[in-house]
Amino acid sequence: MFKQRAISAVILVILAAITLYFGGAVTCFVMCAVSLIGTMEMLRIYELNKKSIGIVAYIATILYYVCIYTGYSSLLFPLMVLYLLAVLAVYVLSYPKYNDKNIMAAFMSFFYVGVMLSFVYLIRNMENGLILVLLIFVSSWGNDTCAYLVGRAIGKHKMSPRLSPKKSVEGLIGGIFGAGILGAVFGFLYNNYVAEISMAPLIFAAIGAVAAIPAVIGDLAASAIKRNNDIKDYGKLIPGHGGILDRFDSIIFTAPIIYYLIVYLL
Repeated sequence: MFKQRAISAVILVILAAITLYFGGAVTCFVMCAVSLIGTMEMLRIYELNKKSIGIVAYIATILYYVCIYTGYSSLLFPLMVLYLLAVLAVYVLSYPKYNDKNIMAAFMSFFYVGVMLSFVYLIRNMENGLILVLLIFVSSWGNDTCAYLVGRAIGKHKMSPRLSPKKSVEGLIGGIFGAGILGAVFGFLYNNYVAEISMAPLIFAAIGAVAAIPAVIGDLAASAIKRNNDIKDYGKLIPGHGGILDRFDSIIFTAPIIYYLIVYLL
């Protein structure tokens, strides 16, 4: 099992590196594909993935990526409104095939997966985006690693015992501080090798630490959804790891927060 997980992890890192290196259409296409798979995984929980309401969600996801790739950002909010109207149209025209919970699940699948993951592409599309996009992983993976190490060493107070018994308050704090420290190191390197920014280590430390908080929320939220629906993994696409949502759960929340922190702080 460990060998399988390790091989899958290496392949994922290589694919992610290639995707982010080329940027542009390559990154947009791959993130759109990842979003479609993740949306399908979420819809499948509610048995909507092969129904008309699911097809509308897939179409909306594709159109969303077309808009951000072509630069028509002014159409994004109208697209969300139209998507909601389209889902409601399916709801009322096929009543009582679907219920109100199906409608909320369909909208959440599109927004929670497609919209949130699109910020990986948006960060990559920034100036020096190839470097800045690494902040997502510095914050997310740095938080996970530091939280695990601190939790193992001194963790005593359970953060959410019924949802995730192994996570502790000490681990949470350690993860946030660890992500902040790694962010500061990132800022130091960025300042010296990419572009000089006033107080770069402090700014990137703040970005790393703040973005670590939604990473934890994303991880726990994904676990809560699985527990509510009595499933172990969202899918079987990645051997030893599960589905797209099992691997991207923290990134889903980290990417948009980092994007806006970069916009407003840099």
